[in-house]
Amino acid sequence: NAAAAADALSQRGFDRVFLAASPALDALLDEAYARALQAIVDQSQAQTVLLPASTMGRSVAPRLGVLLGSGLASDVTELAADGEKRPVATKPRFGGNLLVKLAVKGKPAVLSVRPMAYPRAEAASAGTVVGVTVDPAAWGLKTRFASFASEESAEVDLGAAEKVVSGGRGLGGPEQFSLIRELARALGAGVGASRATVDAGWIPYKHQVGVTGRTVRPRLYVACGISGQIQHLGGMSASDVIVAINTDKDCPMMKLANFAVHGDLNELIPAIIAAIQKVRGEAPVPAGAK
Repeated sequence: NAAAAADALSQRGFDRVFLAASPALDALLDEAYARALQAIVDQSQAQTVLLPASTMGRSVAPRLGVLLGSGLASDVTELAADGEKRPVATKPRFGGNLLVKLAVKGKPAVLSVRPMAYPRAEAASAGTVVGVTVDPAAWGLKTRFASFASEESAEVDLGAAEKVVSGGRGLGGPEQFSLIRELARALGAGVGASRATVDAGWIPYKHQVGVTGRTVRPRLYVACGISGQIQHLGGMSASDVIVAINTDKDCPMMKLANFAVHGDLNELIPAIIAAIQKVRGEAPVPAGAK
């Protein structure tokens, strides 16, 4: 419900929230969203446009940049401003091995920013919702909506999770991710992974945490068998509490962690799960159970 979303945003410290509502936007077409945003920018005279670097945001941002004839920076992890008040965007390059800073020229500037790169805005004084009139018939859309299929999963969404349990190469193999899932289930946490395990085919990319994957900001992050390469740390170092389990007591993740547990995760994780179940008065769950 666009009106409800606009009202919710108006409580987050925005002076004005522009709302473009049309049945043509119900079909989730990136092309249509870019056109609607163009109308909003034209009416609001916005100088900077921020979009989430989500699957849709990565598609809409360049489309909008072309429509506006403006500068574009995508997949941004940090924002600042130069002496001329132009946006300066930090983003990963070369597989996350390098961070570059880009001064975005031209106005309005369009930037897609990593979800969770910044803390969630707290509730503030209410702003005003401003309606924007759009004319989809004049857009000349080249795509049309065919069908929609939702992905059903019992797993906690990684991007919104308040607790995340991640596994790395220290697990020893893909089958050991069953331990990660069991601990995540016991904690009510999302399942994350290092880039190395994703590259090895142990777990799908949607679980990858890091500058080339998802950026997370949970209350609790448990890193199991993850050494802590800079690419991974860049996606989770803002977590409130970090727990690391590793056989290498000198690895970067163990040094970063609030609580570092030195030992064999194949012994420690089952012990942690059993302790959680004991506190809750739950019966032990057999290893590998769904």
